[in-house]
Amino acid sequence: MTGESEPSALDLAVRRLDRALAMLETRMTERVAEAGAEAGGLFDADRSRLAAELDAARSREKALEEAGAQASEALGRAIAEIRAALGEERGAA
Repeated sequence: MTGESEPSALDLAVRRLDRALAMLETRMTERVAEAGAEAGGLFDADRSRLAAELDAARSREKALEEAGAQASEALGRAIAEIRAALGEERGAA
C-alpha cells in the first residue's frame, strides 16, 4: 500500500506533465522572442531601403519640377518671340 508521505503514480505523472508544460512554455516564449527579433531586423532593413527609395524619388521629383519650370520659361519666351515676330509682320504688311 501507498503511504501518505509517498506520492502516487498519478501524482508523479502530474508533476512530470507540469514540468514538461513549463519547459514547453519557456521554449515557446524564447522562440517567439527570437522570431520577433528576426522580424524586427527585417523590418528595420526594409524601412531603411524604403527610406532610401523615398529620398531618391523625392530627388527625381525635384529635378523634374526644375526641368518643368525651365521648359515653361523657355516656352514662354518662345511664345513671346513668335508674337513679337507676328506683330512685326503685321506692322510691316
